[in-house]
Amino acid sequence: MDFLKSSDVEVAAYILHESKVPMYYKDLIMEVLEKRQKNIQALAEAISEVYTQINMDSRFHYAGDGKWGLTEWNPPETKRSSRGARSASTNRAKNARQREEKLFEGIQEDN
Repeated sequence: MDFLKSSDVEVAAYILHESKVPMYYKDLIMEVLEKRQKNIQALAEAISEVYTQINMDSRFHYAGDGKWGLTEWNPPETKRSSRGARSASTNRAKNARQREEKLFEGIQEDN
């Protein structure tokens, strides 16, 4: 990979792909800056810029504790649509209908 012609996030993705484990953001960014041979006058600004780019790129996944990895390492999240969830909502609706029926019955008996 030609690090000098690649973008910061391309280099970061390459580094993570090669490491195969999440990296602490500052270590990752410092390695990106080193590989790209960037002349850094304001280190905090450079770290902030690369961090923002990583944060906005969907290829990266925040792994917690300040570490970033690649999204491809994690299985996609699935929506919970188990029968238990459906039956619970069905039971709530059924109970609500029963309460309404009892309420109407009570109103009709009073008349």
